Amino acid sequence: MPQTLAASIAVNRFGLGARPGELDAETTDPKDWLAQQLTRTSSFTLPPGGLPTTRSAAEALGGYLEDQKKKTAGKAGEMSPKAQEEAILKPRQQLREILFAEIEARTLRGLTTEASFAERLVLFWSNHFTVSANKAVTIPFAGVFEREVIRPGMTGTFADLLIASTRHPGMLLYLDQAQSMGPNSKAGKRRDKGLNENLAREILELQTVGAHGGYTQADVTEFAQALTGWSLAGARTRLLVPGADPGDFIFVDRFHEPGTRTVMGKRYNQAGEGQGETILRDLASHPSTAQRVATKLARHFISDNPPAAAVEALAKSFRISGGSLPALHKTLISLEDAWNPEGQKFKSPNEFFLSALRFTGLSQIERKGIIAAYGLLGQVPFQAPSPEGWPDDADSWAGPDAVIKRVEWAQAFADRLGSKVRPESLARAALGPALSIATVQSIARAESVSQGLTLALMSPEFQRR
Repeated sequence: MPQTLAASIAVNRFGLGARPGELDAETTDPKDWLAQQLTRTSSFTLPPGGLPTTRSAAEALGGYLEDQKKKTAGKAGEMSPKAQEEAILKPRQQLREILFAEIEARTLRGLTTEASFAERLVLFWSNHFTVSANKAVTIPFAGVFEREVIRPGMTGTFADLLIASTRHPGMLLYLDQAQSMGPNSKAGKRRDKGLNENLAREILELQTVGAHGGYTQADVTEFAQALTGWSLAGARTRLLVPGADPGDFIFVDRFHEPGTRTVMGKRYNQAGEGQGETILRDLASHPSTAQRVATKLARHFISDNPPAAAVEALAKSFRISGGSLPALHKTLISLEDAWNPEGQKFKSPNEFFLSALRFTGLSQIERKGIIAAYGLLGQVPFQAPSPEGWPDDADSWAGPDAVIKRVEWAQAFADRLGSKVRPESLARAALGPALSIATVQSIARAESVSQGLTLALMSPEFQRR
């Protein structure tokens, strides 16, 4: 394969799209350029830059909930139960501003990073371990979760990433684990609260072995019981674990269901927190987990229906390396199928937006424009519709209405740039040998610079990677 074509694939398929001059810079050894990003912590790090920590996010949430309780306390007799609930859960502007700042920071990172393969991997794994800000209580934590769990986890193992994810307040709140209590625990016997199976079910179904991995409803219940006590330090639970700061992961023994658990045919007699952790590590090393992770990774980088041989190569790497993520990602780079000259993946709205910004060489964009673009295109960061995350196939993103919205955004974007760009030069610089003669001709025949840029962004070779 010519190095110029390999560079185009490396930057546009593995990365987030080429910035002007990037293809020329990576022509020497595209695979080495990708591999070097995998073990450097700096490749994945997003400097906080005023963004919240877990503690400040927890304090913001605590202040919001306390404020809502005060607002509704005096009106409780005049409000229906549903209205009271809506008043408490409706996000206030302060929480939304935290989310908007996270979206802006992530977007600017994607726009300017020279390690765009590393950034794509962050987005992939953040979608695998989804924490969505579609609940008031998770709004301030979704971005923190990605920065504190996903990014540092990229140079470690899948098992460590799974455990860190499960312990984070974002995940504990998103999947309703924080207050889950064993029915026979000390607290469970005294309170009108019980077991919540959401986190256990989603770990099994979505994050590890998968729906066809061989688990049963009984396994879900047993696993949920093993996870009881896994919580975070809030206004009340902090009193149970002296010294804990707001938002810290804590294990509350009085919430934990006592006894031996059996999950997927294996008995776990560990006491306390160690019981849940041991189950998580076993799930992380399960063959079905290797197969599921390999399939998702191949689907994201190769095609909606990835070749069986590519999936098996990734699954084997996962098993042999003990779930090492750098080893898994290095195997991905080595797959012949991943270097197919024909782009087989239709870009998601997020990918389209970021690659379009990189295409023009911009280094800044206003927060208002970022939020508006994501809203129009239909994929607002940190707001996946369910714990399954955003879809990763063309059928979900290539419908007529979705394509029309891309055209609308591309036209508006091109109009704002005016005559500051040269569309044909940008297209050649970003797509290299992947740029077709038909697209070059259509850009050249455009009636205006704006129309030429719109045609370049909506071309088949730009829409796919």
